[in-house]
Amino acid sequence: MPTEKVALITGCSTGFGRVMAETLARHKCRVFAGVRDIKGRNSEKAREVRELAAKESLALSPIELDVTDDTSVDSAIAEVIRAAGQIDVLVNNAGLTVRGLAEAVTVEQMRRIFETNVFAVQRMNRAVLPHMRKRNSGLLIHISSQAGRIVLPGLGTYGASKAALESLVESYHYELAAQGIDAVLVQPGAFATAIGQNADKAADEKVEDAYGPGKEITMTMMGNLGKRRDPQEVADAVLKLVETPAGKRPLRTGVGVNGDFVGELNDFTDKIQVTVVDLFGLKDLTKFKSR
Repeated sequence: MPTEKVALITGCSTGFGRVMAETLARHKCRVFAGVRDIKGRNSEKAREVRELAAKESLALSPIELDVTDDTSVDSAIAEVIRAAGQIDVLVNNAGLTVRGLAEAVTVEQMRRIFETNVFAVQRMNRAVLPHMRKRNSGLLIHISSQAGRIVLPGLGTYGASKAALESLVESYHYELAAQGIDAVLVQPGAFATAIGQNADKAADEKVEDAYGPGKEITMTMMGNLGKRRDPQEVADAVLKLVETPAGKRPLRTGVGVNGDFVGELNDFTDKIQVTVVDLFGLKDLTKFKSR
């Protein structure tokens, strides 16, 4: 029987998070599924998770977790540590989307997107990493997007948040290697999940109207994303990363990306980064060290 890994996943009420939680639990992981407002508006979602766990005898538990709140994050981490004694895997999955021309997105909307897609990741990582560092072992998985690597007009604000995430995680990737901790990214393309279906719309409609025919950019782009894929593909990619030996995991994993352009860009920048890290004398300091 393989050693049970303890995984904490954010944003598990629907979409990627829900499917990932079920998938990892079915493959010998003890999973804590983070859900916001577990006793309120998402109480039914939490009940469904508990019922599934009981039906299939899974080590799967919903846990109250609002990634935008320090107290909620600290309480969730403490609860996992009390119950399981460790956290082997953190999946930063919670995210928000906003559609529309960049100028039409208000500062408040932009702040909300960055709070969830970037600042919350920093909050989660800072809370979890001390526990991983004590064991010189751990895996941070971050759900990014192809929009974080290429520019999709009409999704510029969302893309900006994911581009920030990409840069932040790549820094973690190098800085944590010598601690025996992997930090990696998963880059989904277009998938049928609630984050897309419930996306905010740019609030300043007068600005969009001022663009004339240009206001159709967002709808045209969304209409050409192609068929929405099954979220299980992303869950399977996450599972593969969990099962891959420490220090052997790729920094970026594309899933369901239209064409090869994101993979080509990843390969290109990987080569440049190797040179940059070496140029600044960081090669030895960023080598992965196993426990």
